[in-house]
Amino acid sequence: MNLKETNKVPPVTYELLHIDKTTGARRGVVHTPHGDIQTPIFMPVGTQATVKSMTVEELEENGAQIILSNTYHLYLRPGSKLVRKAGGLHKFMKWDKPILTDCGGFQVFSLSDLRTITEEGVEFKSHLDGSKHFFSPEKVIEIEEDLGADIIMSFDECCPYPSTYEYTKKSMERTTRWAERCKKAQTTDNQAIFGIIQGGFYEDLRKKSAEDLIKLDFPRICNWWNQCRRTKRRFSKNIKIHYSVNAGK
Repeated sequence: MNLKETNKVPPVTYELLHIDKTTGARRGVVHTPHGDIQTPIFMPVGTQATVKSMTVEELEENGAQIILSNTYHLYLRPGSKLVRKAGGLHKFMKWDKPILTDCGGFQVFSLSDLRTITEEGVEFKSHLDGSKHFFSPEKVIEIEEDLGADIIMSFDECCPYPSTYEYTKKSMERTTRWAERCKKAQTTDNQAIFGIIQGGFYEDLRKKSAEDLIKLDFPRICNWWNQCRRTKRRFSKNIKIHYSVNAGK
């Protein structure tokens, strides 16, 4: 869905309040259909629509402004269609603040001996009962729309560590193609879909990934750092690369 073509206001916007002159760190507010998020922010993980050992009331008391839930796990149990029937994650969880769902890519690709990757998508076996399933970019967006989070992630391939330059390049390029398919598959106008930077620990690939995602006109792009966070130095270097490319996004 192209919001520019429909002349609709984006469901999620970012308001920049301040940039630190020394570090480039930014202070801002993310505006969503379920409220504002003051950034930078710690986002509690509620993988299966609940933050372990904490009630919704306790999360609110501790200042939580947004919760992250997992597409892969919720698809398998209790099922995205059931969540949709219940009114979406917000009603299912009784949480009236913003929610972000990741695409489930990391979980799928971590099943190294239980999945097969093709250009069309990924076939995998459930870690619960061994049943076979297939995630394509289109299927992932369908699931995330059923879940109804404010912010949803495009489907990406997460390279294992270490990976060769050749494999990482092919993977990054496939992630970009999948991101484009995800954008085309979106049918809702109350959710913002974010692209995800890939490229392993190769600086030129991460820069190319960020540039290509910006061209696809995502409202925001995210930094996946499974490999580049191996050392603080490498992590910091990649953050600087992304900032230089993505300063306006």
